[in-house]
Parts: sequence; structure tokens; C-alpha cells
Amino acid sequence: MDSTEKKVRLLLKSVIYHYHGLDETERVDLEQTSRHLDAHRELQWALDFVAEDYITAFDRARTYLNDIIGDYPKPKRIDLINMAWQSNNLKGYVTEMEATAMLKLARDWNVEKELIDLVMR
Repeated sequence: MDSTEKKVRLLLKSVIYHYHGLDETERVDLEQTSRHLDAHRELQWALDFVAEDYITAFDRARTYLNDIIGDYPKPKRIDLINMAWQSNNLKGYVTEMEATAMLKLARDWNVEKELIDLVMR
């Protein structure tokens, strides 16, 4: 996995997690993901990206992610939205704001049906 894909994965998790404020479970998940991917610089980049302006972080991340993920094959786009959904379920629930954010991204990436199917399981 190259640095760009590591940034995509960590930014996706970071921006969704920060939607309501990063809690301890989410912080630990980001750190574990970073270690697993050998992506410490990419995690710091993602956290800095979000911290630059929390208010606009999702919209900026959406633009950044759409520019990159639009070229990914559909199975990879499904994998990314699935990763975001599963990660958010670590705490036992997904807030309405988080679900809405993921639906927006799924719609952008043309994998909305797949996300809905995942949610319904």
C-alpha cells in the first residue's frame, strides 16, 4: 500500500471520528491502524488536516478523497466505505451525523447501495 492510500484510509477514519469529537476508542483505533499500515507520518498528516479547521474538515476531506477515490475500482471503494462503517461500530453505535457523512461519501463514490446493504445486515 502506497503513502496516498494510507492517507486516504487514515483521513477517512479521522474525519468521520472527529465529526463529534475523537473519543478514546477511536484514538486507539487510529493508532492501531497507523501501526498496522506502518503509516505514522500519514496519521499525523490526517490529524493535522482535520485540526487545520474542524468546521470545514469534512468538506475539505470529501473533496480530497473524491479526487483520489474516484479513480479506484468499485470493489476498493466498497472496501473503504465498509472500513469506515465497521470502524465507527467499534464504539457500539454510529451517530446520525456519522451515518449521514458516510452516506454522502458513498453517494459520491457510487457505492451508496452497498453501504445501505451493509447497514441493513
